[in-house]
This record gives sequence, structure tokens and C-alpha cells, in this order.
Amino acid sequence: MTLLDHARGPSSSTALVGALQPLVRAEARAEAPAAGVDPADLEQSVWVRLLERPAAAGPPADAARWVRDTVRAEARRARRTARRERPYAGTEPAAGPAGCPERAALGAAERRALRSAMARLPGRCPRLLEALLDPGDPTYREIAGELGMSQGSLGPIRSRCLGCLRRMLAAEVVAPSVRG
Repeated sequence: MTLLDHARGPSSSTALVGALQPLVRAEARAEAPAAGVDPADLEQSVWVRLLERPAAAGPPADAARWVRDTVRAEARRARRTARRERPYAGTEPAAGPAGCPERAALGAAERRALRSAMARLPGRCPRLLEALLDPGDPTYREIAGELGMSQGSLGPIRSRCLGCLRRMLAAEVVAPSVRG
């Protein structure tokens, strides 16, 4: 009978963690430097593996051996991952919509839907939002001069227009049907 066999009572998970914690921590600290990972990350991976065990299997029969084997397996996995991964240099272009045709098509469809909804807004909203979305990135002063409005009123009007647009788009979204 192992120490873990005694931990099958109502607080078995607490007893199991309490029984294994010193061993998991020591093994993780011993293996982490060679794997090039943080010992706490390695320790956490071992706890996840324990939680992934099927409930029918129960706790490992030889807990010490299971912990050692699992820590070493997780350390090997971390080393393999580190060999395959490479840090982002910052000089490489980030993957944008142009890199993925599906994302580009979806983005274009979303922009068309947004522009269509903006055109249906009441009053000065369509012109104001078009001016705010101008690729030239005009200042509030330039927008106010172009639209013949005071610069101080742009913020509150923009807020009301965006609220109206939000309500309009929310009403157009189809609610999921209830399955019975």
C-alpha cells in the first residue's frame, strides 16, 4: 500500500497534492535547467498531466516513479519545443490579411457591411464617421473645419453616432436559434 492509497478519502485531491508536492518541486528544479525552462512551468506541466489522468485509473501506483518519469517527459517536450521555436526578430513582417486569402475576404466583407451601415445613419453621422475613418488621419480641428462644426462638439456627436451604429449592427445580427 502506497502513500497515495491512503489519500482516497473525501479530500483525496488535497492529500494527493500534499503527498506529491515536495517530490514534484524537487524533480522540476533538478530537470528545469537542462531543459531551459522555468522550474515552476515544469512543475505546473506535471500537475496538468496528473489532472489529465482518467478518473478510473486513480492515482499512480508508484507515485515517485510516475513523478520522475513525468517530469523527465515534460522536460524533453520543453527541449523539443525550444529547438523548433525561434524568437520573433521584429524585422519580419507580421502576418496580415494579405497573407491569408480567407482573412482578406472576411475583412473586406466586414468593411463593406460597416460602410453600408454607416451610410444608413441619420443626420450628420455618415459624413462625420467617414471623416474620422479617412486614411489621411485628419485632426479634430481639420474635421471640424471640413464639416462646419465646432471642434468641441465632435466628440459627443461621434459618441452618439457610434452608439447608433452599434445598435443598428446589433439588430442586424441574427440570433442563434434554440435547438430542442
